[in-house]
Amino acid sequence: MNSSSTPTHRTVALVGGAGAGKTTLAEALLHRAGAIPRAGSIEQGTTVCDHEPEEIARGTTLGLSLAHLAWSPPGDAGECTITLADTPGRSDFVGSVDVALSVADVAVVVVSAVDGVTAGTRFVWSAAEAAGLPRIVVITQEDKTRADFHRVMGELRAAFGEHLWPIELPLGEEQAFHGVADVLSEQALEYDADGGHHEAPMPADAEAEEHQMHLDVTEEIVSHDDEQLEAYLEGNEPSPAELERTLAREVASGGAVPVVVCSGLTGTGVDRVADLICELSPSSLERDARIVVGGSAKSTGGTDAATGGGGGGGAATVTGAEVRVAPNPDGEPLVYVFRTVADPFVGQISMLKVLSGVLHPSDRLHNATTGADERIHGLFQLRGAEHLQVGALRAGEVGAVAKLTGSPSGTLLWSRTGGTARPAPLPTRPAVFAMSLTPATQSDDEKMSTALTRLVAEDPTLVIDRAADQTILRGLGDMHVEVAVERLARVFGVHVDTGPAPVAYRETIAGSADVEGKLKKQSGGHGQFAVVQLRVSPLKPGEGFEFVDSVVGGSVPRTYIPAVEKGARDALAGGGPQGHPVVDVRVELYDGKSHSVDSSEMAFRTAASIGVKAALAEAGTVMLEPVSVVTVTVPADLQGTVLTDLSGRRGRVSATETADDGRARVVASVPEAELARYVLDLRSMTGGQAELTITPDRYMKVPNGARA
Repeated sequence: MNSSSTPTHRTVALVGGAGAGKTTLAEALLHRAGAIPRAGSIEQGTTVCDHEPEEIARGTTLGLSLAHLAWSPPGDAGECTITLADTPGRSDFVGSVDVALSVADVAVVVVSAVDGVTAGTRFVWSAAEAAGLPRIVVITQEDKTRADFHRVMGELRAAFGEHLWPIELPLGEEQAFHGVADVLSEQALEYDADGGHHEAPMPADAEAEEHQMHLDVTEEIVSHDDEQLEAYLEGNEPSPAELERTLAREVASGGAVPVVVCSGLTGTGVDRVADLICELSPSSLERDARIVVGGSAKSTGGTDAATGGGGGGGAATVTGAEVRVAPNPDGEPLVYVFRTVADPFVGQISMLKVLSGVLHPSDRLHNATTGADERIHGLFQLRGAEHLQVGALRAGEVGAVAKLTGSPSGTLLWSRTGGTARPAPLPTRPAVFAMSLTPATQSDDEKMSTALTRLVAEDPTLVIDRAADQTILRGLGDMHVEVAVERLARVFGVHVDTGPAPVAYRETIAGSADVEGKLKKQSGGHGQFAVVQLRVSPLKPGEGFEFVDSVVGGSVPRTYIPAVEKGARDALAGGGPQGHPVVDVRVELYDGKSHSVDSSEMAFRTAASIGVKAALAEAGTVMLEPVSVVTVTVPADLQGTVLTDLSGRRGRVSATETADDGRARVVASVPEAELARYVLDLRSMTGGQAELTITPDRYMKVPNGARA
């Protein structure tokens, strides 16, 4: 199928909490569309979207997966193509949710009829709202024991507002779930074993409730259209098609969120989900993208770059500004590389969205973010691990290409030969969990740096740090880091041993000391001679290092003064008596001796190092520990639990406040030594309802007995 001829397209982010049924729903949609011969099973590891070995082993989604399908809704609207972006529900992998929302046309918020609104539901709702995406809610798992549509509907409205409108009512529930009532048309749809449906009389036990829902939803819809409202007040009720068109406008503007029901396992209601995605959500050609242009650039895709208004391709110039890009198939090619994945067989696969123009195989484009020149070797759409070759991708569509080696995640390609641009930034997700990595063999050591660089290029929410001679991998949780280590071995062939991340302790001198550093060696030929008189004293916390030259009379030649400073820095970096780098120290050089033949820069550098080490030994040192600012946002009823726990971690609370959404926000300074497993403990004590950021702040003296 040549994608350039596709009339309408939707990129759909399937988002929700863990266990809500996103992957099962994706599998049911693919099967109902005829894209796969049978629906796979999470338990058996046979689903399209959870195809990575790490996902199959854990039975859960760990990354972003794309699945393309074609769907023909009822009526004469024509074929609609859909790219499902299945996302993880665990908080460790929220980076994939952010990426999916950055390319989606609509967010389908999947909520379990059993579990209802969870912390994961609240998170993805806020993320979709921040991204400015229209939303559709799908209540899944209606066939499961303890499914309760009315309870969940109440939770949704209590959490997110009265603008959530149920446009379907389940007929039966739990094992008796056998159909849905279409609230707009007031039709009962009974489902067969193969997932198909037929119209049937409305069951007597649902008739009154369905009719009242119809009246309520109809009144809500017509209230947003003056012409429909006037006709309705005159006794002329709009047709279901007219109601649907008005509802679609409200969905696109965010004024309404339709709620539908289904079971991904039995297929009941799944075809209706696909119908409503096509009929109620905006197409990919109705949503502008946003990029940040550095330097000077003309408008892209026929949209005025400064105002975002329609135009004929004007030449407005912007510098370092956010620019709106219309998805114009006739515009200048602009492509967003939103995720890269290293494949052990194919090489690097780049998932991309065409923001403007049409992308063809063999096109040559310039990466406006990295400066690399790229050639498009072949285009395909993804259905999990399957590659579906296409002849072109037009504006608004999502696909993939192999071997774009100079285009990591979060970069832009365009047809221009110069200039700089980048995608609008994704939300910042600071790392809150860390592990040390030790190469298993010398061969692993040689490959580890390159492999880690590629790993971070795939997932920018991972962070690599160096602490002393150790490599530290930081992520959003223990599973996030654990999966990254597994991919490091499977995809890149680098095996590592893991351990707790070391705490970066420091030392500072306990008092002042006047010392002499002397180097005097004679072993034939030129010797080595240097003497320095140093005064070493503590600085205020956070001031680092200060070197003072107080030499008078030329006792230390001016050419050797920089060498003395270097020697002092060498000694401090090499560690104090307790084995940690030394900070917040003032070193004053006030006298010394030199020799016209045997003195050299190296001699004075060595003498200074000897002198500083002697001062540290004489005055002694005080241990310093890193302290971070911890910000925890939780439901108000959990604030006391968080405060008690922080107190037990030697935390000093600096602020407690109420967030805009009514939750409590606690800000505290906590020693890093107390935070190694804090994110895991916090999730446990709050049922996963907490949001956490940890920001390194300063060093403080270690209290007596505080360090193990």
